[in-house]
Amino acid sequence: MRTRKGAARAQAKKRLLKRAKGYVSGRRKLYRTRKETLVRAGVFAFRDRRVKRREFRRLWIIRISAACEQHGLRYSLFIHGLNKANISLDRKQLSEMAINDPAGFSAVVEQVKAALAEVAA
Repeated sequence: MRTRKGAARAQAKKRLLKRAKGYVSGRRKLYRTRKETLVRAGVFAFRDRRVKRREFRRLWIIRISAACEQHGLRYSLFIHGLNKANISLDRKQLSEMAINDPAGFSAVVEQVKAALAEVAA
């Protein structure tokens, strides 16, 4: 007797149907179209998780750059000074600090300026 995938196939279709919830028309109802749409959606999701990180990093850099300019320092010099002063704050933390704790950010900028002055001397 030949074997058939009745239960397994029904389960797979049910899984796809669940994932296609909220899609419109044939994208939800037609099996092949549903499958194609879900594969495409997965590709976009994978790609955009990386794009999201990239865009947030850009935002943090813009914020830090604006805060540095208020203290009379360029972003690139600020990052260089952070490395020289052995301050290991990432861009996300620095951005949050620039917005929510300007006094703390000013203290970091002063340390950076001191480290840059040592390098120049």
